[in-house]
Amino acid sequence: MSGPTLADLRRHAIARSLFGPTTLGRAISRLGFVQADPIRAPARAQDLTLRHRVRNYRAGDLEKNYPKLAIEEDFFVNYGFLPRATQALMHPRTPRRPLSALEQKQAFPLLAFVRDRGTAHPREVDAHFGHGKAVNWFGGQSNVSTRLMDTLHFRGSLRVARREAGVRTYSPRDEPVNTEAALPPEAALDALVDVVVNKYAPLPAASLGQLLSRLMIGVPQWQTDRNAALLRAKKRLAQATVDGVQWFWPATETLRPVKRSAPNDDARLLAPFDPVVWDRRRFELFWGWAYRFEAYTPPAKRQLGYYALPLLWRDDVVGWGNASVASGQLRIDIGLARDHRASAALGQALDQELERMAGFLGVEAAAWAWAAR
Repeated sequence: MSGPTLADLRRHAIARSLFGPTTLGRAISRLGFVQADPIRAPARAQDLTLRHRVRNYRAGDLEKNYPKLAIEEDFFVNYGFLPRATQALMHPRTPRRPLSALEQKQAFPLLAFVRDRGTAHPREVDAHFGHGKAVNWFGGQSNVSTRLMDTLHFRGSLRVARREAGVRTYSPRDEPVNTEAALPPEAALDALVDVVVNKYAPLPAASLGQLLSRLMIGVPQWQTDRNAALLRAKKRLAQATVDGVQWFWPATETLRPVKRSAPNDDARLLAPFDPVVWDRRRFELFWGWAYRFEAYTPPAKRQLGYYALPLLWRDDVVGWGNASVASGQLRIDIGLARDHRASAALGQALDQELERMAGFLGVEAAAWAWAAR
């Protein structure tokens, strides 16, 4: 029997990630992690990701339902939302940098303040303590109180209780994140690696290594165990070499050959951080062109647009869309990649996607148009 082809890997990646719509809690559990991003164009990345996987999902549903779900905001391979049980595997963290003497002096009364109120907004904390401002990592100014709350959240002393107009409010964590029944460190790290693989598989070997390096940011206490964890993963995961590239996916999954039946005819505009397109290395292997996230690229140098959404049609990412809402109406400009051409079938699929996205945003579907080449 011949081995899998690139088409087999591509079809498997789409099918396993774009599962049938389910409840919000089940979708997050199945994904394992949902990356967050503050840009709203036309909705935040977490909402754009979940709309394809949650039944009747509307923009903002995650923020609205977060307090009722067994999920947490935290850093995983990026910042986002993950099941509480997964977060527990990452703690207790031992950050690379200990708190400074000043931070220790500020932290204890800050924690007491939050504990006394139950939930605290950064604005309340800053008004009470007046810690002032400091230069942040990108050269701007940020409130010292907010930065300290972020630090205590990363260390597990605080948790995100909810968001108010997109701003995180914090509550104390009275119990340690980890428990007596927690897995031993090696087993916990392996379980976290499996969450990563489950979200982004099938993965080229280089991408697997890159993701494990990103995971170490979230579990700095295990930085020195990264290479050993990678070796263990390569031994237990299913794998194949296709066109000279080694690929990995969960051992519980069977990679079936592509059937010749017609693929799903829906068009889907994906978030820039959707697991189907997140790995740019895999993206180019699968679809033969380079997608770039250009929100932070100077306007004159943008090729695709400020917040271009990859356009998946059938089993191919054929281009991208830039969506905008003005006066309560949704408009989308569609660009096509490589030698893809406009067709009646794709146009009909885009009509339906425009309606779905408008419903998700709660606005009127105005029009979509082909962008000028």
